[in-house]
Order: sequence, then C-alpha cells, then structure tokens
Amino acid sequence: MNLRRPNANDATRTATRSRDVVPMSGLCSRCIDGCTGNCEVFRAAFRGRELIYPGPFGEITAGADKDYPVDYSHLNIQGYALGAKGLPEGVAGNPDTATFPVVNTETSYGWDSRVAMRVPVFTGALGSTEIARRNWEHFAVGAAISGITLVCGENVCGIDPDLELDAHGRVCNAPDMDRRIETYRRYHNGYGEILVQINVEDARLGAAEYVRRKHGLDAIELKWGQGAKCIGGEIKVGSLDRALQLQQRGYIVTPDPSDPTSQSAFNSGALKEVERHSRLGFIDEDAFLQAVQELREVGFKRITLKTGAYGLRELAMAIKWGSKAHLDLITIDGAPGGTGMSPWRMMEEWGIPSLYLHSAAYEFCQRLTTRGERVPDIAFAGGFSSEDGIFKALALGAPYVKAVCMGRALMIPGMVGKNIAKWLLEGKLPNTISQFGSSPEEIFVCYEEVKQLVGAEEMQRIPLGAIGIYSYVQKLKVGLQQIMAGSRNFTVSTITRNDLMSLTEECAMVTGIPYVMDAYREEALAVLDG
Repeated sequence: MNLRRPNANDATRTATRSRDVVPMSGLCSRCIDGCTGNCEVFRAAFRGRELIYPGPFGEITAGADKDYPVDYSHLNIQGYALGAKGLPEGVAGNPDTATFPVVNTETSYGWDSRVAMRVPVFTGALGSTEIARRNWEHFAVGAAISGITLVCGENVCGIDPDLELDAHGRVCNAPDMDRRIETYRRYHNGYGEILVQINVEDARLGAAEYVRRKHGLDAIELKWGQGAKCIGGEIKVGSLDRALQLQQRGYIVTPDPSDPTSQSAFNSGALKEVERHSRLGFIDEDAFLQAVQELREVGFKRITLKTGAYGLRELAMAIKWGSKAHLDLITIDGAPGGTGMSPWRMMEEWGIPSLYLHSAAYEFCQRLTTRGERVPDIAFAGGFSSEDGIFKALALGAPYVKAVCMGRALMIPGMVGKNIAKWLLEGKLPNTISQFGSSPEEIFVCYEEVKQLVGAEEMQRIPLGAIGIYSYVQKLKVGLQQIMAGSRNFTVSTITRNDLMSLTEECAMVTGIPYVMDAYREEALAVLDG
C-alpha cells in the first residue's frame, strides 16, 4: 500500500508541512497555529469547495492514485515454448511462420452489425470538459487514422455556446457536435466508429435524434456511469453569463448564478468559477429496455452502454439487461478514476476497483452463458495504459472481452503532439524532444507512415497531436504482438484465461486465475511421470 493520505495531493495542489501525518485524516501530527500551509484543510479555509476538485480546470487531467490490495499488476502472463494458436488455416507453427510481426491484433464488437478495429483499444468518453473540446481535432484525427473507435462523451450539445433549440426545447443546431463528428469522419478509414454518448440531459435535449437525423450515425452509447465518480458529469464555468445560459438550459449550476449573493461574489472576484452538473441517472429494467427500443426506432444499428464502478447489483443489471436488449457492447469502467474533472476524494475512495469488478463481470457473463443466454461483447476500462494491461484484460475476460477502453492514456499523446507543434513554432523545443530532431519529420517516428496513409497533400492538414496518438497506438500494437507471440496467440480471439497466472493467493481468490505455483501443475506432473 502506498503512503499517500487524505489532505494533501499534487492533484489538488496541496502538501502537508509535517513529516508525520495521522494515517486516517492526513492531518499533520503537529498542527501549528500560524502555519502558512498548504494542506487541503488550510486551503479550504479560504477557497472552500474549490478543493473538492483537481486543478487547474481545463489544463489538466487527473487520475486517482490509491493503491489497492489486489490489482492487475498481481497477474503475470504465461509464456510457452510449445504450440501456436491462431495462425492462418493450414499454416503449421514453426520458427519461420510463427513470428511476432504476423500476429493479428484486429478485433471487432457488435451483436449483429459488427465494427472492426485495427487494435483492441478505443478512447474513453471525450465529452464536455475543456481538455476534450480544445484538443478534439488531435484526438479525433488520431483515432480515425489509427483505426479505432472514438467516444464523444456526454453533454457536448448542452454546453455548446451556439446551441439552437426548437420550440420544444430539442436540439436543432449544435455546431460543436457537428465539428466533432465531421472531424473524425473525414479521416475514417473503415475501422472503428464514432460513438456519441447520451445521459439524462442529452436525452431531454434530443441529442441522439439530432446526431441520427443530421449525421446518420449508426451507433449511440447510453451512459450509466464511470470509474471516476458516482454522480453526473460536471465542468466549471468562469463566466456569470455562461453560467446563467447553462442554468436556463436546465442544468444544475452551483453556486446558483441567479442568486444575488453569487453574483456579488463574482463581481468582487472571490467567486471565480461555478460548477455545471448533470443530473443523477435512475435506472429500471422496463425503462431501460424501452429506451433501447426507442433508439432502434430512431434508426441506430448499434447501441452500447458505458457503466461505472457501481456495486455487483448494478453490474449484474448491466449484463443481464444488456443481454435482453441485444446491446452491441458494454464498457465496464472500474475504480480508481481518471478524468478531466471529478471530485478528487470520490475518485480516490469510491467504487469497486477494476480487477475486482472485471473479475465479477467475467463470473456473471459465464453464469448467463452456461444457462444458454448470449451476453453482449464486453470492454474493460479503468487505469490501462500499456500493452501488457491490454493483454491481461483480454485474457481475464475471455472470451467476452473484445477491447480495452483507455481514457487519459490516449489523450496524453494528443496533447504532447499538439505541444510539440507549439514549441516548434516558438523555437522552444525542450531537450526531451529536440534530441530527436528539429522538424516533425525527424521527431515523429511514424510521420512517413501517416503520410503514406493520408497522402502528401492531406498530410499538411494533419495536426501533430493526431500523429502522436497514431504513434502511441502503434507502440501498443507492436508491444501487444510481441506479448501475444510469446504466449503463442496469433489472433486476439485465441487469448484465454489460461494465459494468466496469479502472483498471490489473494489475487487467485479474487480473479479465479490459478496461483503461480498451481498453474499448469497437472500438465507439469504428467510430463514428469510420463
């Protein structure tokens, strides 16, 4: 377990003065009257509710750092010196045919109408946060040229300053949503798709009907939750007029911008930002099945669900009801969360951690399968950033898990590429980058590969953040090819739970994956006794 405690964290830009802190509270063991700070309690004394959130808003993404008793690091991957699964039919496995570059990392998801992706990863929901809005071109183009699905998150229509509503309060023009969809589609190459996510507010505004009517989207995603928080999505707003606009659209805005006290605090400069919140979602089986049916009647061919780190009951509801509704994909997001804006203590302390939740998801899927019920394809989310984690998730949830959803890990390369463009323009490349060259062609190892994909003329319009994401996805692909080859899996579909071992008995108890000293023991003894 790590030694981080409440009351101080880099995410909230706070620190304790004392070397020793009370484990439960995080307060300094010796708190001095006259201390100049800067723990969370100290700062909250004059900034109040601002300390609930990581900051500064719009400039950071934050990820919880709680160290759980069991996590994915307590699983290791099996390697074999015998056999090869998933090679093309008629091809025998030998040193000349079973090389890692021939590993096929493609995957697909869907109940009837399936979507293929070049690599078994896709983006987390990039919605109404400032980070997502400001970097959209980089994220969208990067996902499109990489051949993976992009999720456009909740509340995009609702926060658009130029949103137009009809007489019934339904979306009739949403320029920012239009921009997001059209950017991805311009570079879409037949792999992946853009999924637009809808929550309670989006449903009330008719966002799903709008994207189907105007853009003919084939897929839509229902949102129950995420791994970062158990309340609705939120952003911060630094303008009183903007806050009033969002309040008039039906959002919860707090402190109340229409309250004279809040307005006075804004005018005096004390209140610098207010929060816009989405409402809590409430689910029941009949309403859920009806909502899915209504979306199909609107014209959507694929309907997916994103759910979060709720308890086992809600997990069972998602899988069982998803089976009844013939959902195309359920993304199950575990704690701890990573996001552009969520309450920090909630990110740290709320929800079932990923490994526990994902192990239960496998158990529940298996239970329905043994009863002859088909379950939707599954994606796991919750803290993944590398090829080993992708493999472990695919194996832990096999054969149900088809892909891994990544949040911050797929955003970071986009922001890095964007900033490289900025630093090049300013002539301020840091040494971490300039050691590789002084032009995009020299710096980005995949530059020529992307140029080959889109053409020399179009390459001039490709943002460097998109090349950053493409480069990162290629790293994941090649790394995954190597791990898959070592475990003798030459297609994603041949990966099984047998390809994992638990490093502790507690991990074995949680996951059902055999303890390292038990895995393949019977096969080993058969060799010895043969």
